[in-house]
Amino acid sequence: MKPSPGTLAFLVLQAVLTGFVWHSAQTLPPVVASHFSASGIANGFMARQAYVMGFSLLLIGIPLLIAFLPGSLARRSGSHLNIPNRSYWLAPERRDTTLSFISNHGKWFAAVMSLFLCYVHWLVVQANRLQPPTLSSADILGSLGIFLLAVVIWLAGLYLRFRKTS
Repeated sequence: MKPSPGTLAFLVLQAVLTGFVWHSAQTLPPVVASHFSASGIANGFMARQAYVMGFSLLLIGIPLLIAFLPGSLARRSGSHLNIPNRSYWLAPERRDTTLSFISNHGKWFAAVMSLFLCYVHWLVVQANRLQPPTLSSADILGSLGIFLLAVVIWLAGLYLRFRKTS
């Protein structure tokens, strides 16, 4: 079975972002400030290699689950799909279109999650350039605000697609 263009684009994005993390992590000190208090002061440290491996697993694992689990579960059985008017949207004449939308919509959310995680990594890299390592509270809160706005837009798209019929 040939992967869809959306799947290929998502996998390429994941590869590029993982490469970015590995490349940018080379500038980190041997002991990385990896956890920060609410005020941005470093309060947790780990070896660079452990940070890179852990963050890479996070960057790959969570988005892959988000991208592929909903579509996979929905294709196995419509009973795992929690949408309004499930019987209408999973009727034989609409089933393939509905499952395709859910699969692609999950990939969009996973891509947004990946971009957010990479930005957080970049902030950690920047924080580790300072002495003492300090994470910008404004930058992390701003990026969180943008991520939450993206989640709201994503949810609105899902809601509008499956709003009640007639």
